[in-house]
Amino acid sequence: MTDARTRIEHEIAAQPGVHFNELVRSLPFAAGHVQYHVRSLVTDDSVLRDELFGRTHYFPPGYDAFERAAIALVRRETTRDILAVLIEAGPSRPAAVAEDVGVARSTLEHHLGNLCDAGLVEKERDSRNRVTLVLADPERTGDLLADVTPTLPARLVDRFTRLVDDLLAE
Repeated sequence: MTDARTRIEHEIAAQPGVHFNELVRSLPFAAGHVQYHVRSLVTDDSVLRDELFGRTHYFPPGYDAFERAAIALVRRETTRDILAVLIEAGPSRPAAVAEDVGVARSTLEHHLGNLCDAGLVEKERDSRNRVTLVLADPERTGDLLADVTPTLPARLVDRFTRLVDDLLAE
């Protein structure tokens, strides 16, 4: 295996669920060079490639489908913040979570749709049909949050989204 391929494989192992663009930014290789080696790593089953929530993510072997989906979501700062609020506060109403995270309800609903699809969050309804957000598996979710830290570019994209939401709300 070439030095470049080994370095790319190690970068994916260090950042499970890394998106291709993040991978390219974190390495000193051209995008085409990274793409060539990633394709070979996927073919050799040294790396898993998964299309999740509109993006291509790369994982070292050993992650199941739930973990891959969860990690892909947790790499996004807003999603991490939503999960952190639910871990700290426990079951909560959507309006309270949106306020704590500092996002518009529409932004919260977008992220909740993905979180519910991935099986991380459940929407429970009471007798009056009011929604309460509940973590499906708080312990496993907490472990995933501890394992994944979003990169600076990912945080900047989320912060830009929040800024636009704030501007549109005014």
